[in-house]
Amino acid sequence: MPIMQNRLQFLTTLSVAGAASLVRAPPSPAAEGSLEMTTVRLMRALPGICHAPQFVAKDLLHAEGFTDVRFVDAPSSAEVNEAIAHGKIDFNLHFASQFVSAIDGAAPITILAGAHVGCFELFANDSVRAMTDLKGKRVGVEALGSSTQLFVSVMAAHVGLDPMKDLHWVIDPAAKPSELFVDGKVDAFLGTPPQPQELRSRNIGHVIFNSSVDPPWSQYFCCVFAGNREFVRKYPVATKRVLRAILKAADFCAAEPARAAQQLVDDGVTPRYDYAFEALRTISYDKWREYDAEDTIRFYALRMHEAGMIKATPQKIIADGTDWRFLNELKRELKA
Repeated sequence: MPIMQNRLQFLTTLSVAGAASLVRAPPSPAAEGSLEMTTVRLMRALPGICHAPQFVAKDLLHAEGFTDVRFVDAPSSAEVNEAIAHGKIDFNLHFASQFVSAIDGAAPITILAGAHVGCFELFANDSVRAMTDLKGKRVGVEALGSSTQLFVSVMAAHVGLDPMKDLHWVIDPAAKPSELFVDGKVDAFLGTPPQPQELRSRNIGHVIFNSSVDPPWSQYFCCVFAGNREFVRKYPVATKRVLRAILKAADFCAAEPARAAQQLVDDGVTPRYDYAFEALRTISYDKWREYDAEDTIRFYALRMHEAGMIKATPQKIIADGTDWRFLNELKRELKA
């Protein structure tokens, strides 16, 4: 049965979750510096199960001194890059390749840390048994340049396919890719929670790829945390405190997936506790200390550069669009 909790119970849970980083108080303002501003904005794109840390982090952000924590509504995650670049939101989790593509286009975005591993699953019908079988097949995506289209493109290029010539991308503004798949209008689509959980419960299709377990993708972050470049430059104390709250929330999702899933339901992020719990217990939220975020950006940037999807080299993407100083400080501070 789902574990019900109010805000006070949630904060109490944080103190007993069993992860040292959750109970350690932030340094005093005298040691770290005063918070330059007390408002922070993130995006509320639905469904957002895999982005659980930034929703769970709301109370942690308040504990860090932010008095106004805002979630800007959006119909999908496709708007994240533009929203960060134009200062409509300050920070957000997003697929690494999406940020790489935006940075290649000179968007003022700074990647700060890796977030989690393993939220994508490629579902297919009986005509597709492996990635190479996607040649000539219909693949449903939200839009060209979306997270799912970029990830499938990178994977297709990795096995020798030309994503734009060998795959037939199907986009329908009136239907989600998962709906097109269920109706037999596409042969495959890349699902994110709760879509894989729903299809498995209905015994529809089969999985030919799971980023949680299939190398080399499982060896890198799928989603990373980034902010508006000017915000990061002007407000370093606020940036560090935001990132600290997100990383603590990631620890909480890893240590207490049942409570984190219930929090998503209580906050209206997703309606199904069972799907949320299944997703949170399989997504690796505890890799932010272990995996190298720069390696992730280098890996995806190289794959995209080789496939002609971006012009910049991995070195330029890293130089122009990353800042690891806050992460490095927090790795030392939040030792498990």
